[in-house]
Amino acid sequence: MKSAVDRSLPVVTMYIITNLGLLFFLYPGDIISSTDESHWIPISLGLATHFLFLSMYMKGLSYFRNRDIISIYVSTGKTVAVIFLLPMMVYLLIIAIIILRACSEIITIVFLSSTPLWSIIILLLSMSTYMAAQSMQSVFRTGVLLAILFLPSILFVLLLSFQNIDWHYIYPLWNNDFSFLKQTSYLKSYFAFSGSFLFLGFVQPGFTYQRYKVQLAAIVLMPFFLLSVYIPVLTFGQATASTLTFPFVVALDAAQVNWLIFDRITMFFLLNLITFIILFLASLLWMTSKIAAICLPAVKPAYMVVSIAAVLYIFCLMIPDWKEVDHFFVWNTPLRFYMLIAIPISIYYLGLRFKRKERHADK
Repeated sequence: MKSAVDRSLPVVTMYIITNLGLLFFLYPGDIISSTDESHWIPISLGLATHFLFLSMYMKGLSYFRNRDIISIYVSTGKTVAVIFLLPMMVYLLIIAIIILRACSEIITIVFLSSTPLWSIIILLLSMSTYMAAQSMQSVFRTGVLLAILFLPSILFVLLLSFQNIDWHYIYPLWNNDFSFLKQTSYLKSYFAFSGSFLFLGFVQPGFTYQRYKVQLAAIVLMPFFLLSVYIPVLTFGQATASTLTFPFVVALDAAQVNWLIFDRITMFFLLNLITFIILFLASLLWMTSKIAAICLPAVKPAYMVVSIAAVLYIFCLMIPDWKEVDHFFVWNTPLRFYMLIAIPISIYYLGLRFKRKERHADK
């Protein structure tokens, strides 16, 4: 039997740009607010949790011979499908709403202060909807192209951001106080982990990938999580950084580079990240439409994507200000950990059970 073609590159690329798109906006502020010192401890705990459940998720999927997560749950039974797929669809919609509002707010602050928020949301959503309505293959191909173009410039900007740091702010390196585990802001920081790997269950059999390559990508991303928090802390100090809504963005804005074509490297950096966010929104729309298609199989995929985008736009307009977005974060904390923990464990358990049944059938 001919083995499937390995298409790890677009899958790994999408995983990397998804995490980078989520990482630099909200995550630094949540971690900085959760503890006064030794920020690497909550960061490392979050990364270890992410790596554990990412590995469990991919291991469980590997037992099903390139079947996607929807067919796995549906074949197990309607009750199981409802228990896991319905909350997943709700969570994907919530992620899309939060990202749309957060990204629109940042664009308004940095680029277009006089532009109405509703028009920025339409712009972001229309581009994502167009890509999602085509196919996931087009999203992945675009992701590879954008990664080639923009990842070097992101690394370049990160190097420039070191010009204002004070290494004395890194101390103390150890803290015996683990009260951050109870902090709402720390629980909110798992937003950067819970939605970034779910797409791996949707891409097969169209895109086959090797698990160890995704795991290597997760390891490569670890320094970026540290930098996103420590650059603003080392630039402003904990006391000042904790008062900022987007501390990493403000830290970049403090860097002065006179020879760059952009007046501020913040604009250069955010333009790159916004393209990643648009791709991530496209993947969220595509995954949500795949789940919704179970209930409405007669609706064409493109129409389903457009309908979901319209719902997202209405909900985004219903959110009056950033405080309500923050309440959204707190409200969906249980659902966030349900996605992070329950989905990988359930897929791993179902995979083991499927493997045992195959062994008994072969005897």
